[in-house]
Amino acid sequence: MTEAAAAAGEDINTLAKGGRTNILGFILRLAARLPFLFIAGRAYGPDIVGRYAIAVLVIEVAALIATLGLKRGLAQALAATDRPHAHVVWDALTVALGASAVASAVLIAFPQALFPNSPVMGLERLLPLVVFAIAISDVTLAALAYRHNIGASVTARAIIEPWTISIAAWIFSYVSARDGLMFAYVLSMTAAVIASVVPFLKEYGLPRGWRPRLVEIVGLARRNAPLAGADAIEWGTRNVDRFILGLLFTPSVVGIYYMAQQVASVPQRLKSSFDPILGPVVTQSLAVDDRKAVAKQVRQVGFWVISAQAALFVVFAIPAEGVMGLIGREFVAGAGALCILLVAEVFASTGAVCETALVYMARHRNLMISICVLLLQIVLSFVFIGIARAEGWPEQVQAAGPAVALALSVTLGSTAKAIMLRSMLKAPVISIRPSFFVAIGVAALVGSAFMSLPHQYEWAELSLGMPAILITFLFVMIKFGFDDEDRALFRKVPKEEEVPALPATEKL
Repeated sequence: MTEAAAAAGEDINTLAKGGRTNILGFILRLAARLPFLFIAGRAYGPDIVGRYAIAVLVIEVAALIATLGLKRGLAQALAATDRPHAHVVWDALTVALGASAVASAVLIAFPQALFPNSPVMGLERLLPLVVFAIAISDVTLAALAYRHNIGASVTARAIIEPWTISIAAWIFSYVSARDGLMFAYVLSMTAAVIASVVPFLKEYGLPRGWRPRLVEIVGLARRNAPLAGADAIEWGTRNVDRFILGLLFTPSVVGIYYMAQQVASVPQRLKSSFDPILGPVVTQSLAVDDRKAVAKQVRQVGFWVISAQAALFVVFAIPAEGVMGLIGREFVAGAGALCILLVAEVFASTGAVCETALVYMARHRNLMISICVLLLQIVLSFVFIGIARAEGWPEQVQAAGPAVALALSVTLGSTAKAIMLRSMLKAPVISIRPSFFVAIGVAALVGSAFMSLPHQYEWAELSLGMPAILITFLFVMIKFGFDDEDRALFRKVPKEEEVPALPATEKL
C-alpha cells in the first residue's frame, strides 16, 4: 500500500470513528428529544410552544454570532500556530465572552425581539444571558474536537442537554404552565456548559503563562468573521421561516410549525454529527495541499449523510400524521409542513457537507452564496404566504409557504456550492448511486403497505411500520450500495489506527 493510500485510509477511519461516536450521540439525543416534544406538546400546548420557539431562535442566533465562527475556525487556528494550544483556546474564549456580552446587552435592552407576537413578562428580559452558556460550550467543545475528543460533545449535547430539558420541562409543567419551558431551557443550557467546561479543563488545563494578546484576539475575530457569517447564514436559512411565521401568525401556528421543524431537523443533526471530526481532518489535508484527499473526505461523509437523511425521510414522512399526532392532536395540522421540511433536509445535505471545506478554501464566496440563498428564501416565503392568503387557503396551508421556500432555496444553494467545490478541488465531491433511489422506493412500498392497513390495525403504522421502513432502507443500501470504505462507518478499526497523530499538539 502506498503512503498516500495509507493516509487516505487513515482519514476515512478517522471520519468513521468520529461518525460512529457522534451517530451514537445522535441516537441518544433523539431518544431524549422525542420525550421533550411529547411533553412540550401535551403539557404546554401550541401557544406556549410558539412563544418558546421564537425566543430560543433569537437567543441561539445571537450565540452563534457570538462564537464568531470559532466552532470551525478554531481547528484552523490551532493547526497553524506555534503558540501553546491552551493559550490560543483561551484567546478564543475571550473573544466569545466579549461578543456574548454585546449580544446579551442588546437583547436585554430590546426584549421584544424575543417575543414579537406576545408581551414580555417577568424574568423573560434576562433570558439572553443564556448566550454566554451556549457560546462557551461551543468553543470548548470545538477545542476538544480538535484533539478528537468527540465523547465530550456527545455527553454534553446528546445526553446532558436534551435529557435535562425533557425532565425539567415535565417537572416545571406542574410549577408554571406559562414559564416552565423557559425555565427548562435555561437549566439545560447551564448543565450543558458545565458538561463542556469540565472535560475542556482536563484536556487543556489552565492557561499557565497566558496573557491576553489584544492584537491576536482582534485578528482571530477578524479572520473568523466570514466563518461567523457563514454559520449565522446557514443557521438563519434553517430558522428564518420560524421568525417569519412569528411576525405574520399567532403563537399557536408557530408552535405547530416548530414541532414539525424539530422532527424534520433530526436528519440535519446527522450532518452536524460529522462536523467536529470532518473540520479537523479537512484542515490537516489542506495544510499539506492534498486537495484530492479533501474531495474524497467530503464525498465520503456526504454519501453517509445523505443516505442517513433519506432513510429518516421515508421513516418520518410516510406516517407523518401519526408522528405529529403523538405530540398532540392539535399538531396533526403540521404533517404537510413536516414532509416538505424533510425533503428540504435531504436536498440541503450536499451543500452543508461541501461547506465544511469551502469555509476554509473560499470563505467569502461561500458566504455570498449563503447570503443569496437566505435572501431568496425570505422573498419566496413572503411571496408564497401572500399567494396563499390571496387564494383564501386555510391558515395551515399558508404557514407551509416558508417550508416550500426553504426546500427550493437550499436545493439551489447546494447545487452552487457543490459545483464551486468541485471546480476548486478538481475532483468529484458528490457520490450518488442507483441503489440510493432503489432503497427509497422499496422502503416507500413497505411503508405504504403499513399505512393501508385497516383502521383497527392503526397502532401498527408507527410501532411496526416505522422500524420496517428503516430496516428495509438500510438493508438495501448497505447490501447493494455500500462499498468497503462506506462500511468503515460500521467497522471497528484496530486500536493503533483509531486516533491518528495530530500536528504539533501539546497537553499542558
